[in-house]
Amino acid sequence: MSIIEIILVCAAILVLIIITINAIKITRQYERAVVFRFGKLQGVKGPGLFVIIPFIDRIVRVDLRIRQLDVPKQTIVTRDNVSVDVDAIIYYHVTDACRAVVEVEDYEGATALIAQTTLRDVLGQNELDTILSDRETLNHKIQEEIKGVTEPWGVKTDIVTIRDISLPETMQRAIARQAEAEREKRSRIILAEGEFLASERMCEAAGLYGKSPYAIKLREFQTLTEIAKERNLIVVTNNSDGLGTAVGCVKALDR
Repeated sequence: MSIIEIILVCAAILVLIIITINAIKITRQYERAVVFRFGKLQGVKGPGLFVIIPFIDRIVRVDLRIRQLDVPKQTIVTRDNVSVDVDAIIYYHVTDACRAVVEVEDYEGATALIAQTTLRDVLGQNELDTILSDRETLNHKIQEEIKGVTEPWGVKTDIVTIRDISLPETMQRAIARQAEAEREKRSRIILAEGEFLASERMCEAAGLYGKSPYAIKLREFQTLTEIAKERNLIVVTNNSDGLGTAVGCVKALDR
């Protein structure tokens, strides 16, 4: 065998090896490969080992794992004209690798943009109190809005969570004053209810004492005894009803 023949055989083997290497592809369990042949969609391959036609087929790998999208702070004007900064976290994953590649140029960037727009639109339709107190409902509403747009792309939105709401300092002070006024109102209501219940009991007690003069006198003696425990006090009582002179003059002067 001549040198030229040996070189040709080696070149053929080398070309065969290159073709084999380019023909055999491997995708991981969480990946899919979208195959194009002469620019035409052929389908999805994977996971695992598969073969393509070298230099003719082209593949685009798509990750099917759940991804995290951090929506940057968006300045939103609420329905009651309050300016707030809101950011959120969105979790999504690809459900159809073919549509994610064919239907939209960059499904990651498109999902991020539609998330920002939907966040501003949904929160802008609500008042500040609703945004602060009813996040669960707003999260669900934002998720449904984003899902309706991204599902035709083969992308599903799993979770939307409003992470932080930043209020202007003046609004924070106003909310603090409102909370203080609310608690003051509750305390006044509780105090008034206590006074009302106490007055009811006192009226009942007065009715019972009115039926028995001796009972009211004994109550008077008890009150005087309690007063006598205080220092630097002089208590004088007039016993004109003939019940005795148990307490004529009580002087609690500690010297």
